[in-house]
Amino acid sequence: MAHVEPAHLVELALGHATASEEDAGALRHIARCPRCRDELRTMIRVVTAARTAQLVDLPAAPPERVWQRITHDLYREPPAPLAPVPAADRAGRDRLLLTALALTVVAALLAAHRARRQRKGRAQAARRGRPGRADPFRDRRAAGPAATLT
Repeated sequence: MAHVEPAHLVELALGHATASEEDAGALRHIARCPRCRDELRTMIRVVTAARTAQLVDLPAAPPERVWQRITHDLYREPPAPLAPVPAADRAGRDRLLLTALALTVVAALLAAHRARRQRKGRAQAARRGRPGRADPFRDRRAAGPAATLT
């Protein structure tokens, strides 16, 4: 079986596993594969950190003038004075920021994983004697700059 897709690992880390054969197969693979098991552990740590974060863990909220400037720049008209934000709304906004931060971290992990897989694939192709796959522009570079214009 191929390695478990990063998106599937994210779903498992979020606790969205079902009784489907696909999830069962993924869990069996993870039990045998140190690489997938490590990636799942990393994603579980990120999800746990995001879910257990407190308001004190978040950066300080920007002053109200920052939000007014953003509104002004977006709409190109003077913003109306904003009413004070109730504490409950601020907590919701902070939770939203925390969720966005967690999703950004997961997206960064997925991008790093994808880049690592691509580098590994290129290295394997080069070892198999397929330099065209490892470096598709090699022939044009050897011919000089004029070849890249054709």
